Amino acid sequence: MAKKKQSRKALLKEPDEFLTFSSRAANFISIHLRGIQYIGLAIGIIVIAYLAGYAYLRSVNKNAQHAYNIAYYTFSKNLKEGLTPEKLRESEEMFKKVIDEYGLSKVARLALPQVAYAKFVDKKYDEAIDLYRKFLEKVSGNEQYESLAHLAIAGCYEAKGDLQGAIDTLGPIVERPDDPFRGTAMFNLARLYRLSNKPEKEKEVLKKFVQEYSNSPFAPMAKARL
Repeated sequence: MAKKKQSRKALLKEPDEFLTFSSRAANFISIHLRGIQYIGLAIGIIVIAYLAGYAYLRSVNKNAQHAYNIAYYTFSKNLKEGLTPEKLRESEEMFKKVIDEYGLSKVARLALPQVAYAKFVDKKYDEAIDLYRKFLEKVSGNEQYESLAHLAIAGCYEAKGDLQGAIDTLGPIVERPDDPFRGTAMFNLARLYRLSNKPEKEKEVLKKFVQEYSNSPFAPMAKARL
């Protein structure tokens, strides 16, 4: 059965769908206006906070980089001229300032190994090891930085006479086939075995080193030890 056609008068009496929707939307906004205002305000605050935080971090990074550059230049200059206890403390304090005042900056973590090296030069090996380990935590996942930290820690252990500690520290580098510092770690490991009166271990590492790093500048010295 065909649907009965509505008259013009009946159509005019029915509410327009768009007007009905608009009315409902207006009603909704009217009822929930305070909530919508709060949501809008909250979003505005978040955006402003993000932009302010971004601008702040940019400013922090810029100032931190400037402070780090001055500290690094001073430390390098003091090393060339000869480190006195006073100059060593001066350089150490300058790097500490970068860490303390610009802890949120990108270069703050790079100041850690500089302070650690100052401690090493000052023969405060345990303090240097602690600082290098803090740096290691901050660069976790970056294999190159991790390897450099392990090499530095091994050097601290060796300097304080803990040869086994140095040997154990080089392990993570030697175990990574693609590590760019693996050759250096292996050569140092062989030397540590020699100092520890473990000639068989030394030869074992040197043979592997010569096979895998025949083009290394250390290769002739390694062959001479075999």
